[in-house]
Amino acid sequence: MADPVRIGLMGLGQIGRQLYHLAAASEDLQIVAVSDIGAPEVLHYLLSTDSGQASSCELRGNYLVNDKFQTRMMQADRPGEVPWDVFDVDIVVDATNRFKTPAHMQAHLDGGAPRVLISQLPEEMIDRVVLMGMNDASIRREDRMISAGSATTAALALALKVIDDAIGVVSASMTTVHAYSSDQSLQDYAGRDFRRSRSAAENIIPNSNDSAHWVAQVLPQFAGKLLGFALNVPVQKGNLLDLDIVLADETAGIDEVNAAMVAAVDRYPGLLEVATDPIVSSDVIGNPCSLLFDLQGTIKAGRHIVKLLGWYESLGHAARLLDVVRLYTELDASAGGGS
Repeated sequence: MADPVRIGLMGLGQIGRQLYHLAAASEDLQIVAVSDIGAPEVLHYLLSTDSGQASSCELRGNYLVNDKFQTRMMQADRPGEVPWDVFDVDIVVDATNRFKTPAHMQAHLDGGAPRVLISQLPEEMIDRVVLMGMNDASIRREDRMISAGSATTAALALALKVIDDAIGVVSASMTTVHAYSSDQSLQDYAGRDFRRSRSAAENIIPNSNDSAHWVAQVLPQFAGKLLGFALNVPVQKGNLLDLDIVLADETAGIDEVNAAMVAAVDRYPGLLEVATDPIVSSDVIGNPCSLLFDLQGTIKAGRHIVKLLGWYESLGHAARLLDVVRLYTELDASAGGGS
């Protein structure tokens, strides 16, 4: 059996903790070092109290210890402050949602990281944005700066690809109805823009979203066809993809669209599921797929337009991050050595 992949992790927020829990439940992954500005005692407490995911781990000095591996805890604030090579990591996952530029990623590389995978969309072009099931066959050993997209990007790409393959997509408009995020304030507080300065706990907040742009970068057939928008709502977990598609075939209706999604489940194992029940946002919590398609939510308007609904949550994105880690590990192994 191959040695486990040694992961360095920056950021132990929601996604970071989900990565830790998933790694702790695996046999092929180890998180050997974590950098976060939080006190180790507090971070251990949060890991131990995560609803539905709490890992059995102990804090022993500067280490988090579970049955599979031990993790060195460090308090560092920015890329470049951690000597990743000291910990012999195979890859660094930056899950802070703050450091999205090539310069930030280069700082991790300069600190000894063989590769850097960010948990969000980049601000500029990097070596590779990998969306599982979409373009994962395009990866190269030379890739050093990588993104696994975002939870919304993965859900959008999957829904569009299935319908385009089966029926054809002329254009589409996406709104993600998204749980509030850790960079929002629970009380009105001056932030980086007017609307995001309002309370996340009390408001539906219109927000921009870059998923449509990056889906078109990964799947060029959608270039110039997509719009993307977001509404952050007072829900802690669980997101809804609200997607309006102009179909190429006006004879296709609700049955054809739903049948296409059902048929695609076997082609995208672990990524796509369908729900037959009248579910709501809390029902998707704990589901690691990228898109839980809502068969009861499909509506057709006029001759060409259908509305699709699909559910997803951040756990699915954490699982995709580790899928990408495994992809590059397998690529290196098949080439006969490390990166």
